[in-house]
Amino acid sequence: MSATATPSVLDRMLDPVRDCLTPEVARRILALRADPVTQAKLDEYAEKNAGGTITPAELDEYDAMVQAGNMIAVLQAKARAVVGR
Repeated sequence: MSATATPSVLDRMLDPVRDCLTPEVARRILALRADPVTQAKLDEYAEKNAGGTITPAELDEYDAMVQAGNMIAVLQAKARAVVGR
């Protein structure tokens, strides 16, 4: 994030988490990846969404997966700040 960018609410809310991370925990957060089954489902939903064939139930699950991925990405940014210290 650039110095001039306005931090997101999620980013600001998770700042205290960064302050609690040890380097070891930060490295474990950086290593987080979706398991193969979850990644395959995410890829399937992304394809269906792009093609306009996703069902409402699938879209709800896809949205939840994307939101979880966004939260993990913010946590990983916080973890990078700890490891880089």
